[in-house]
Amino acid sequence: MGKVFNMVVDKSGIGVITFDVVGEAMNTWTEDAFIGFDRVMQELEIAKGIRGIIFISGKPENFLAGANLKLISQIESAEEVRRTLDLFHGSFARLIALKFPSVAAIHGHCLGGGLEFSLACTARIAKEGKNTLIGQPECNVGLFPGGGGTQRLPRLIGYGAFELILKGTMLPAAKAYEMGIVDRLIPAEGDLLASARALLEEVIAGTANLKRPVQDFSQIDAIAEMAKAGILKATKGREIPGPMLALKSMHEGLKLPLEQGLEVEKANFVEVVLSKEAKGSINTFFIKGMTDKPKAMMTKGFVPKPLGKAAVLGFGTMGRGIVIEILRNTKLPVLVKDIPEALEPGKAFVRKILDGMAEKKRIKEPVDEIMARLTAVSEYTAAFGEADIVIEAVFEEIGVKKQVYGELSRVVREDCIVASNTSSIPITSMAPFVVKPERFGGLHFFSPVWLMQLVEVIRGEKTAQETIDNLLNFTGLIRKRPIVCRDNAGFVVNAMLFPNLVNALKYIEEGNPIEKVDRAMTRFGMPVGPIRLTDEVGIDIPYKVFVGMGIKQDTLKNVVEAGRLGLKKSGKGFFLKDGSVDPDVLPLIAKRPPHEASEEEIQMGILTAMVRMGKDILDRKIVDDVRMIDVGMIWGLGFPPDKGGPMKWADLTGLSQKLYGKNFYG
Repeated sequence: MGKVFNMVVDKSGIGVITFDVVGEAMNTWTEDAFIGFDRVMQELEIAKGIRGIIFISGKPENFLAGANLKLISQIESAEEVRRTLDLFHGSFARLIALKFPSVAAIHGHCLGGGLEFSLACTARIAKEGKNTLIGQPECNVGLFPGGGGTQRLPRLIGYGAFELILKGTMLPAAKAYEMGIVDRLIPAEGDLLASARALLEEVIAGTANLKRPVQDFSQIDAIAEMAKAGILKATKGREIPGPMLALKSMHEGLKLPLEQGLEVEKANFVEVVLSKEAKGSINTFFIKGMTDKPKAMMTKGFVPKPLGKAAVLGFGTMGRGIVIEILRNTKLPVLVKDIPEALEPGKAFVRKILDGMAEKKRIKEPVDEIMARLTAVSEYTAAFGEADIVIEAVFEEIGVKKQVYGELSRVVREDCIVASNTSSIPITSMAPFVVKPERFGGLHFFSPVWLMQLVEVIRGEKTAQETIDNLLNFTGLIRKRPIVCRDNAGFVVNAMLFPNLVNALKYIEEGNPIEKVDRAMTRFGMPVGPIRLTDEVGIDIPYKVFVGMGIKQDTLKNVVEAGRLGLKKSGKGFFLKDGSVDPDVLPLIAKRPPHEASEEEIQMGILTAMVRMGKDILDRKIVDDVRMIDVGMIWGLGFPPDKGGPMKWADLTGLSQKLYGKNFYG
């Protein structure tokens, strides 16, 4: 065990305590950290001749990033939560009770339990820099500040703390200074330790003029009511424990003296830590981190192929989206090929989306300069010989694909990476059309491409590991979140979507209203219900997939044959323009023996079907890691992040044990 807190006291009686959790990229409140803090406090409580202390991090880009989420996610009992809380609150109370002042010298992340620690210090100084972020982001991971944050931050800065805590906002140093969270601000090139010493001397001399206004919470009932309405709007009416209990802690605790307010916070924190939603949210946080940097998913030591030019085949909906992502996220020149009449509308669309991004300051480069890197052609030109990667996004018909790959293989170099954006045709069945099929794999994007983070990287039977690694590198360059899977009908996300839709259709065929089935799933946390989703993507798409998979689905057959391909696609589908169900579609719904299902039954029926499909995907080794399924469902289908993905939620609700006698996560 390394020494986390290291104290040096100079001749003038100023103690500098450097903390560094050895072996970790970030300082967090680990067990070692608490032991180290206890030791240093014991020294300080009996020390003679100390006039004041400064806490500073030994990490180059991190002050203190809060509690250790892995430890919190593993807590199973209220007693264990209380024990952890007593460590936090006891440590901070000892710091506050010292006979001399303390200063937190902040650079890098000062978040969650890190900010709560600094709030227990007499004063705070922060150094500007792109890595200096100050805030209480706990609500974003299903928790809320439980180390005094819901009581000390509002008492310091007033009602502004409500939004910071409920939205989990992380502030740059200058904004934190402006709001009164930190007392002094120094520039990025400043000397933090020297400035902290100067501030500490001011505090000791009584000349620091620290702003500690007495906050007026007389309007707290009205503010809390508004905040609650804001939470429920953001969650579409779902009372997620993290933000709801954070609000309850502030609303009730701020009416009381600080000590009693802290007890309110503690009681609510026990409840939130033990909630399934907290454990689901923490899982989402970890699987997000796993896929944040695609390079970390590549074979260790792999050196990616340098990319100098990219090409896209097809300038329809998906091709346009892929072009936009390459242009805005890289400096690569892009070549796009389609029939002559598709080129100008394609370019106009790309321009329109980029202009919109420029208006919202999402891109810094002038749009004219970005567009200058795009070349649209209707024939295979010599420039295709310069392409290092080609993404095919042409019509979903195997005959068309065969012709395209035959032509392409004659004009690109043999080391050019080739990828298909197919959503339904197996990569393995197209591989024979590509010369050197080992350099061929799948890159399945989701629509609209510039808004959807997820990309499925698909390994066909002939795809080389080097190709997968190069495709992962490419997804990183265009800032996408990848999952890697083997060839499979529907790959991962659409394969998980099929049972969702099959069961939703079964419920409406049993006489349950379409609105009820969709509402059950939006109340579960899905962004849209399964029937509305089908209407929006085009009813013919899942129908074709079902036909290809040999699944008989009479309702979809009847609706498609009646020319109802979805409101956006053909002007008619399951719904009318006002969002209500089109009464003319009701006679087309196939009939099953009637069964009235409750919302809970619909939710559990659809979740169970998804989980069974997930188990099948794992058993057939379509993915090597259950987390790939949950990443796919959260970022590809909008599965609620507070539930951690369908496979994690099955573990948390006991469904995994009920179905298979074990959990999916170790």
